[in-house]
Amino acid sequence: MRTDQILTRLERVFARLDREPERPAHLQTPQMSRHRVVLLGSTLVFYLAIVVAVLTTSWLVRLDWQIMFFRPYEQWPQVHAFLDYLVVLGQRGPTAVMVAAWLGWRCWRQHTLRPLITLGVALLLLNVTVGSVKLGLGRLGPHYATEIGSAELFAGGDIFPSGHTANAVVTWGILAYLASTVVTRRVLSVVSAVVSLSVGATTVYLGTHWVSDVLLGWSAGLLILLALPWFEPLIARSEAYVFDLRELLRRRAETGRMPAPVVSALLPLLSAGGKWQLQRVDGPVAQEPLPVPAAAGAAAPHSPAPRPAAHPAVARPHLIRSERTPVTPVGSRRPAHTERAATRGAAARPIAGG
Repeated sequence: MRTDQILTRLERVFARLDREPERPAHLQTPQMSRHRVVLLGSTLVFYLAIVVAVLTTSWLVRLDWQIMFFRPYEQWPQVHAFLDYLVVLGQRGPTAVMVAAWLGWRCWRQHTLRPLITLGVALLLLNVTVGSVKLGLGRLGPHYATEIGSAELFAGGDIFPSGHTANAVVTWGILAYLASTVVTRRVLSVVSAVVSLSVGATTVYLGTHWVSDVLLGWSAGLLILLALPWFEPLIARSEAYVFDLRELLRRRAETGRMPAPVVSALLPLLSAGGKWQLQRVDGPVAQEPLPVPAAAGAAAPHSPAPRPAAHPAVARPHLIRSERTPVTPVGSRRPAHTERAATRGAAARPIAGG
């Protein structure tokens, strides 16, 4: 695809985003209700209980070792190939690309950047919370365990909680969080729950995670989804900041306060939505050229040079070259245009000047 085609499509995208939001009346931003607060508190208690159970090497750690010795991948080898592909639904890169593509289409339809910004905030929270616990506890996975019956904590590992499971909960659950109707939200909630449960169970089957890793990953992802309404004001401010920044860049480009190469690169984005001024010049519509910065010492550093009018106020007929009156200095022997037009094709003869 050529560069001009890409810029044209980007211009159309920003032109559509410039329109006023056309959200349905039933589309509402999720609020931190009492029911959500109760779920958030219950999930937090469950999260802390899993951490304490692993730290104290309780029955949960013994269950981890029993399932590890059971080796599910050897018990049911016929589904191994299929589950190798299924676990990809919990990997950060592929899932983020797929969900971002869908949410980008939602941004196009609803004329808002909120879906993509919400996804970015959720993934940022996921990286900070899950990543810090992983590095802080440093648990080793089943394939790298060194002492039978041990919790394998503080050994330089990074598998507790399960990142695949938490990412599946957040990435697919964000679709239900951003659903526009109650029925759609319920359907997508069931779908995201099935996907996240399948991904977590698959990691246990493959032997890459303990059972406690998956339980903590489920609760970690659910905590992020339940806490997202608290970040809605930040999401709204971020969306407003993006559009304000684009408007500022447009004004600077129009007043010549940006370097010419930068203006040329940003022009397709800054001119989206028809806000770039057009000037009427004797019939056809022509785009107003960008002002050229004045030379050093010639004018103020940020004030564009005055531009003369494109045409005089009084219209006059356009003459062809042979009908124009020549302008020559007095005493010149240069032949007039009329004489040259009359003798075109013959040898030129000198004419006495006046």
